[in-house]
Amino acid sequence: MTDREQYTPGPASGARIQKDGEKWALILVRDLPHSPEKVWQAITDPAHLREWAPFDADGSLGTVGATVKLTTVGAPTTPVTETTVTRADAPKVLEYNWGGFNMRWALEALGGGTRLTLWHNIDRRYISMGAAGWHICLDVLDHLLGGTPVGRMVGPDAIKFGGWQRLNAEYAKQFGIEMPNWPPQAAPQS
Repeated sequence: MTDREQYTPGPASGARIQKDGEKWALILVRDLPHSPEKVWQAITDPAHLREWAPFDADGSLGTVGATVKLTTVGAPTTPVTETTVTRADAPKVLEYNWGGFNMRWALEALGGGTRLTLWHNIDRRYISMGAAGWHICLDVLDHLLGGTPVGRMVGPDAIKFGGWQRLNAEYAKQFGIEMPNWPPQAAPQS
């Protein structure tokens, strides 16, 4: 059996939502047994991002002012967002915008590892789906950094994965929100 076949995500945990005016933020906290420097490289380097993140980057996210194209993986269309890194305080804080939503990563040394916190503005209708997706992405990141890669699981690949379905339902219940009707109905063709 491969590591991917053995992979099962744990229960929904380490996530909360916060309303800020009309915007919502999904906040995920994960303790990783890897140094902040190693985690920093994984969240900024295009080669690492290609292994676990829901987007590909055409350049490093590790420098303030860098303009990087982020291409969402597995979407029905291939959305490309050009972003400018607004904060890159290695290996502590990274901020940029992805698809019109602010992203903030904080890395805090914790023993021999890192407490990783992600703040992601997200449409309220998709908060439980986003939590499930990021949960799996962070698991994949942890496996990658630990030397037992399971392969990137994002977009339709993640949604077909039974663990994602369970996590989506668990996060919806935790957040007290209605689980999104998935897949969404296709817009009528004009």
